[in-house]
Amino acid sequence: MSVTRGEIAVGTDVMTGVYLPGDSTALLRELPVPVPGQGQVLIEVGASGICGSDIGYIYHEHKGHRGVDGPAYRGVVAGHEPSGRIVATGPGCRRFGPGDRVIVYHIAGCGLCDNCRRGYFISCSAPQRESYGWQRDGGHAHYLLAEESTCVPLPDELSYVDGALIACGFGTAYEGLRRIGVSGDGDLLVVGLGPVGLAAGMIGKGLGARRVVGVEVSPQRRAWADGLGVFDATLAPETGAEATAALVGDVLGAPGALTTIDCSGSRAGRSTAIAAAAEWGRVSLVGEGGTLETEVSDALLHKQLTLYASWVTSLPAMAELAVHLACWGLRPERVVSDRFPLAKADEAYRLAAGASRGKVVLLPSEESGS
Repeated sequence: MSVTRGEIAVGTDVMTGVYLPGDSTALLRELPVPVPGQGQVLIEVGASGICGSDIGYIYHEHKGHRGVDGPAYRGVVAGHEPSGRIVATGPGCRRFGPGDRVIVYHIAGCGLCDNCRRGYFISCSAPQRESYGWQRDGGHAHYLLAEESTCVPLPDELSYVDGALIACGFGTAYEGLRRIGVSGDGDLLVVGLGPVGLAAGMIGKGLGARRVVGVEVSPQRRAWADGLGVFDATLAPETGAEATAALVGDVLGAPGALTTIDCSGSRAGRSTAIAAAAEWGRVSLVGEGGTLETEVSDALLHKQLTLYASWVTSLPAMAELAVHLACWGLRPERVVSDRFPLAKADEAYRLAAGASRGKVVLLPSEESGS
């Protein structure tokens, strides 16, 4: 029997999944629709995002990652940003059932270590910690086998694409902004206007930042950000962090931004986030990779700055964010510039690894009649 929406024979039907061999290609393979076991749910995937970490650690080359021995990718179905609808449950499921719309938190932790008990499965210290799309099958397929404990309710006001973006990028931005206490007390500077930076700008507006300014090297990405109606201004960086900070000061006024967040993951971007922060300002670092180099006395001590480093978010905070976005009337899918069916995954990854304007997502359910 072929896989059709609402009619599946798990374990006997087949589906298509996307695999990343590490040579800058994405391959399609057939595999059985999985059977949910104890405490597991089967999800019909509505949308699955392509993350920058997929490009950096898996797509071009299989690299190691924190907390994982050897290459982080174990030859599984790719994609750690899924959302969809539960179609079947295994024994012992108590919170979610068939028909429920969910976001999947992209790490399955042990559930017992201190980090898991706080909801930060991302920092689980146990050997059985697994990431969807890295060490266990992820969301780039028609169906996903997930632990019920990693599911987050998706409000009715939000789409599956919204949910996929919350699953990683928006969750990452939210945690970084929570740490620095973004509010109506001051302005927010976002450095790097890729998908996470766009998310930070949108969430910053929702949190009440007086003004939101973005800094981005790419003219194409600045133009995309301008069209979202989120940023009060977007600026091209000057040569040197101090010169860029002066541009930010021209927009916001001499003190600079009370809160800044670097989403670029670059040394120059981090320096700009620090240089453009006002006295007693708070700086959040969420961009992966690269280095941080700064003069200490004038740049940090004399300005009384506080620096925060943040890696993804917790499961409770992700659920909180989904509710906030629905209440604020903000739709994460607005930052999506390109949508592809699963069959065009290779094209989607090439774009995401190249000159995409905004976020790139795959829509597996388009091929199963939804």
